[in-house]
Amino acid sequence: MSKDQTIGAGLLVVSVIGIVVYAMLLYLYALIVLQVTAFVAVAIVLGILAWIGWTMATTPPPAPLEIPEASAETEQATESKKD
Repeated sequence: MSKDQTIGAGLLVVSVIGIVVYAMLLYLYALIVLQVTAFVAVAIVLGILAWIGWTMATTPPPAPLEIPEASAETEQATESKKD
């Protein structure tokens, strides 16, 4: 078995165990488990949004692009207006 397959099998086993544990906790402590699950889900979504906002706020804007052909056409148009 290759390394990737071993990691995949490990992820499968851990996921199945996680599902079983979550189901048992949900059965035994339904209200608190649902509250914690909802809080974690909302916190993750808002954390991702905060990270995106911080990245957008701290990233400098890109330098404007200069197109050589457009500037040459602009110069020609300006010169022809002068004539």
